[in-house]
Amino acid sequence: MATDYDAPRKTDDENEDSIEELKSRRNDKNSGKVDEDEVEAAETFELPGADLSHEELTVRVLPRQSNEFTCASCFLVKHRSQIAEERGGQLYCVDCAG
Repeated sequence: MATDYDAPRKTDDENEDSIEELKSRRNDKNSGKVDEDEVEAAETFELPGADLSHEELTVRVLPRQSNEFTCASCFLVKHRSQIAEERGGQLYCVDCAG
């Protein structure tokens, strides 16, 4: 049996509701309600430029080791095997030398 995809799709069980019925159903539903506590959500959200002076560092930071260098372009500490070139006494990693 062929299907006409351009024909309107109406079934017998569809009924046309008045605008008043639709409005009353919309007002009855609590679909706009969110089950999330606003205070809890705000505590986990950080704004850019927020004052973090009261925060404590929770990871252990090690100083640069003898087999590492700081790239003069990206300022990342990398292993000496990543040195691509040296310009004017500055070391550059393979990612930034290109």
